[in-house]
Amino acid sequence: MPQPLRIATRKSPLAIWQAEEVQRRLGAMGVASELVRMTTRGDEILDTPLAKIGGKGLFVKELQRGMLEGRADLAVHSMKDLGAEFPAGLHLAAILARENPHDALVSNHFQSLDELPQGARVGTCSLRRQCQLMEKYPHLQMLDLRGNVNTRLAKLDNGEFDAIILAAAGLIRLELQHRITAELPTTTMLPACAQGAIGIECKSDDVTTNEIVRALHHSQTASRVAAERSLNARLGGSCQTPIAAFSELKGNTLAMRALVGTADGKTVYRADGSDHADNATALGAALADKLLAMGAQAIIADLALATPRTT
Repeated sequence: MPQPLRIATRKSPLAIWQAEEVQRRLGAMGVASELVRMTTRGDEILDTPLAKIGGKGLFVKELQRGMLEGRADLAVHSMKDLGAEFPAGLHLAAILARENPHDALVSNHFQSLDELPQGARVGTCSLRRQCQLMEKYPHLQMLDLRGNVNTRLAKLDNGEFDAIILAAAGLIRLELQHRITAELPTTTMLPACAQGAIGIECKSDDVTTNEIVRALHHSQTASRVAAERSLNARLGGSCQTPIAAFSELKGNTLAMRALVGTADGKTVYRADGSDHADNATALGAALADKLLAMGAQAIIADLALATPRTT
């Protein structure tokens, strides 16, 4: 009997759910697997905003190291956490069908963003969310919020915040959709690039694992994610930069909207466009160039200077 595939995952409830979803799908194909739970620096440092300690790459580096050192055969990631560049020897092998990509308002006392009063405390560690909220609701008070989904909800329930913003996909996957007060439309809040999508990373030269994982690939989601990640890569973006993108596939036509802005919402550049789905990467790059021509490069450069680099 072949050895079970070893799936590297973070230990958070949402990360475990995602890894177990891949495990369930592999099981349906008759492929045995086991989880290899790992702790990342992003999980260990909870008292500092991600943008100040190096970004969401801190959530994936230990998993990637585990594969390169032979402790795991594949790793499961939230695609919005996965950087544009991969370590030598690793690549993105498959992307699962996308869950709801929207952001969600969660509040125990207010039913919409419009109801939040002057000075209301809104929790989020995302500069992208801060940017869009401050542009439309400058009277709100933005406060940093770290931790896994349950930790964030507990802080809201303890009265530390009047409202928090979370990804709808995470709440749905953890069967906490009843906590969603209002799903935020993309006209109010463009999501993060690739939000709601799960990716599987593995070693480039592991032919057997690549062939198995390829059966889980969802091509429509992959086209949308390719466009959004292409934009992010061209801009040199990460969670340190308020970058948002949302693509929609209708037939063979891929349409996308994107923005770059300052965290205070005072400067926001927007671009949109469409192309054939086969040209997803080119579409993302073209919209990034539009944003750069508008002045987005200055925002990205300023934030890069203010953010420490990690190795």
